[in-house]
Amino acid sequence: MNRTLLIVFVFILGIHPFFAQRHSRDRIKTLKVAYLTEQLNLTKKEAQEFWPVYNAHEEMMGNIRKKEREEFSSSFGNIDDLSENEADKIIAQYLKLMAEKYKVEQDFVNNLKEVIPPKKVILLFKAERSFKKRLIQQYRKRKEGG
Repeated sequence: MNRTLLIVFVFILGIHPFFAQRHSRDRIKTLKVAYLTEQLNLTKKEAQEFWPVYNAHEEMMGNIRKKEREEFSSSFGNIDDLSENEADKIIAQYLKLMAEKYKVEQDFVNNLKEVIPPKKVILLFKAERSFKKRLIQQYRKRKEGG
């Protein structure tokens, strides 16, 4: 079954463009859920407790990334126009946001350890990295081929 799901995963990624539209992001999310579920081999009870924790974390991190883009994308583009005082304020904001990210990650790991065993927490990190790597590889293949 694991091999079958992986083959379906690769096939779907190979035939769908995945960075262009909202539909593609939803598709990637669906594939990620399937991939993580398979890799973690969650029991039914673990899955019921895991996904709400995982989804809440993803939403919080998405909000932080959005905030980061909003606050810093324009600032980083006009560095020559910044005074040293303005640059110092931006650095302080950046450090505050990084501390917020760190706190969210700490809370996430602690919450995960309450619903799945520590080995599966580590396996999650590995599976997420593997999923991202595969996604990037597929993107590069599509970019080179088209």
